[in-house]
Amino acid sequence: MTDQRHKYDYQVQLDSAPARVIRLVGSGKRVLELGSGPGSITRHLKANGCIITALELDPEAIKIVAEFCERVHPCNLNDPDWPDTVSGVERFPVIVAADVFEHLYDPWTALKRTLPLLADDGSLVVSLPHVSHNAILACLLNEDFAYQPWGLLDNTHIRFWGLRNMQQSFVEAGYKIVEAEFVVRVPEQTEFAYQWHRLPASARKFLAQNRFGNVYQVVIRAVPHTAPGKALDLTTLPVARPALAAGADRSMLRNLLRRVGARLDPEIQARIVRLLRRIGLWPKSGAGQ
Repeated sequence: MTDQRHKYDYQVQLDSAPARVIRLVGSGKRVLELGSGPGSITRHLKANGCIITALELDPEAIKIVAEFCERVHPCNLNDPDWPDTVSGVERFPVIVAADVFEHLYDPWTALKRTLPLLADDGSLVVSLPHVSHNAILACLLNEDFAYQPWGLLDNTHIRFWGLRNMQQSFVEAGYKIVEAEFVVRVPEQTEFAYQWHRLPASARKFLAQNRFGNVYQVVIRAVPHTAPGKALDLTTLPVARPALAAGADRSMLRNLLRRVGARLDPEIQARIVRLLRRIGLWPKSGAGQ
């Protein structure tokens, strides 16, 4: 029997939202991390010299992340009084909420309640899924809006945003966005590639004109609206052209198999790897699981 990894225990990949969050936090900071999970980001923050206080609900995740934190508090971010968990402590130079707000019933109020916890010259670093990605539009056009174990339609996501909704949420919470990056994935690189290929070619051609259709996630650094400097408008940011390997993105395939591997029979998993190796989409050796 193999040990099953925590659902939100993952390796941080280059050009991913977690990697961008880590970079925007910087090094040597005192950090409040909301919804840390088992510490996939936390461990990197600690390696960068940060001192982390984590708020997390899942008892199993708390056991894992505690190794990387100065302190961990059991906390339900859906409880309107959650800020009381860290009341009486010095305000934090950085607050991180990486892929958190989409899981909350009232993320708008939770966002507002981070502001009194943040130092006047501090930063809030957030990552959010982008619901207007072309893969999601493909699901809608196919009348098949099916939730998944992970990804844009993770079955625990209950709130969704377009870019303008993200912008407005930060403004209403007393923040201004000063830095942001798009994680870009073409539909073929996502968990909904099959939905994209189900669309008629004419529909795919039309959606390909969607300027923000390849924006998979948005990573934001915001500061109190009273801080110096101009606010950034998400809809004015350029969208990088994605690099797609012929036929498929290998790293996406490997990541997909790693995430679902614990749910597959080992023999079935081995057959999938052998097939991908035969068609050149999996390394001959070394990458494995």
